Amino acid sequence: MKHESFDSTTFLKTVPHKPGIYQMFNDKNIIIYVGKAKDLNNRLKSYFNSSKKTLKTDILVSQITHVEFTLTNTETEALLLEQTYIKKYQPRYNVLLKDDKSYPFIKISKEKHPQLSLYRGSINRKQDEFFGPYPSSYAVKQILHLLQKTFPIRQCTDAVYKNRTRPCLQYQIKRCLGPCVTGLVSDEDYNEQVNYVRLFLRGQSDDIVSIITEDMQKASAELNFEKAAKLRDQISAITQIKEQQVIYNNNDNLDVIGFHYQTGIACVYILFIRNGQTFGHRAYFPKVPSNTELEEVIETFLGQFYLQGNANRNIPKKILLNYSLSDKKAMEDTLSQLANHQVKLVDEPKGDNLKLLTIAIQNAQKEVQNKQLQSSTIKQRYDELKQFLGINQLNRMECFDISHFMGKNTIASCVVFDDKGPVKSEFRRYNISGITEGDDYAAMDQVLTRRYSKKELPEEKIPDVIFIDGGKGQLNQAIKLFESLNVNWDKHHPILVGVAKGSERKEGLETLFFEAHGHGHYLDAHSPALLLIQQIRNASHDHAIIGQRNKNAKQLTDSSLEHIEGIGAKRRQALLKHFGGLRELKSATVDEIAQVQGISKSLAEKIYDNLQQ
Repeated sequence: MKHESFDSTTFLKTVPHKPGIYQMFNDKNIIIYVGKAKDLNNRLKSYFNSSKKTLKTDILVSQITHVEFTLTNTETEALLLEQTYIKKYQPRYNVLLKDDKSYPFIKISKEKHPQLSLYRGSINRKQDEFFGPYPSSYAVKQILHLLQKTFPIRQCTDAVYKNRTRPCLQYQIKRCLGPCVTGLVSDEDYNEQVNYVRLFLRGQSDDIVSIITEDMQKASAELNFEKAAKLRDQISAITQIKEQQVIYNNNDNLDVIGFHYQTGIACVYILFIRNGQTFGHRAYFPKVPSNTELEEVIETFLGQFYLQGNANRNIPKKILLNYSLSDKKAMEDTLSQLANHQVKLVDEPKGDNLKLLTIAIQNAQKEVQNKQLQSSTIKQRYDELKQFLGINQLNRMECFDISHFMGKNTIASCVVFDDKGPVKSEFRRYNISGITEGDDYAAMDQVLTRRYSKKELPEEKIPDVIFIDGGKGQLNQAIKLFESLNVNWDKHHPILVGVAKGSERKEGLETLFFEAHGHGHYLDAHSPALLLIQQIRNASHDHAIIGQRNKNAKQLTDSSLEHIEGIGAKRRQALLKHFGGLRELKSATVDEIAQVQGISKSLAEKIYDNLQQ
């Protein structure tokens, strides 16, 4: 039933028969669903009429207190606006794709001796050349490694390149031509290799082989046998790479999308094919509300993957799917408009395209099976831990660890796990101050006090178990602290567990100390319960270590610049942002430092002299 406070009959009289988007709100004025329609009136009427609906729609409608809509000129505009709102508000009843990472590119800089590098962020093709995007930074690093062995152009930073007086190790092992040192390579020969890379990244392997073959014959005719031999080796390397990469005989650009859904787990597996070569793959697991129609999962995934504000996404001319959309034309028109070329959604491919789609589907099925196995393993670990602790529920666990460097820059970490695993959004770090250096007891006291000093904690924030990374002493200190805090655990009191490192600090030999017992307990090294405890303890340890190292690095950076007269917080920030870090700043010349806004030539000389000292 619809919410009593929402009068759908009166509302629908105000809705026109035009394209647009609609937002549905609950009683807390939170957007719980965003949709688009070619005809808003017809679409919204379908939610509130007496016709039979899915269980998901019934639940959604029961929570609606009011609906807002926005008109658009076309269905394409509605689709684009819908994706903007989904990304912004993350409504609980929409299918959501967790894919916020920017995609990496390979960049060839426009300089006298261009640099080859991995790049993320907004792109400016007037300044540099970009190839991609690629599915992951791992894929880019693999390609860069391959290129470095085949085409020896530099991959070092500009700061390193401009300040060398002799060639580095990469030159010695024949993986760079050494343009940083005058006389080692001519500009013509260097840019020849850069052009080979450019063709390779465009997928024009056959063209490269033809060009290098001509260059090799020319070098041989000029009796330059050393160069001819190098070019021969390059042809051999390119041929091997091509044989390894080609899985498709045509030179098409394709995204091949295999979809599989089973027992509440949805996987979308994408193969990226460019110029007949695989540029990698990626598996996505969108969050799917219960009882969602599969067509909505696919349509929403396509919208979020290709349309959600990622202008750098390379949309190919053909996208292969194993699911047919009822509103395919609207999606094709929107993708075509965004890509500036015609895009076709092919749901019944044939020949080689069908083989590729079969590969993607099989991989999607395998990924779902792996997820199910992983979920089963996690459930087993939780069940074993509940049995070991003698409790019926395990909804929330928190673990604390302390990290410092020789007693300085102490950081405490707190990680949170629920019944599904780590809740990374609730991971926290605490700067510890005002204690004797190296006093872990005092540090633990401080973090627990700050964490639990509120007498009234929300019920969902009260952990079932609190793990303390430390032995009996740390645990006893925590027990005394909780007694002094007089925390009001209305529903239940968490179990306090100290996790002492094993002999030689080896995993599997941990001793567990409990709040009510003075003696230690051991679990078998392969016990699922112990594996879960180790996972939680290691997450807390890693979180503390990373925070402590970041604090050390920041302190080192700040201290190196703070004592220089005329360098305040804003100039320090501008310098580090411009060069990307202290190491790069130390490698910079006076003229390069003077290019930073707010840094005069005389101040640049002062900075340079201080850093060199």
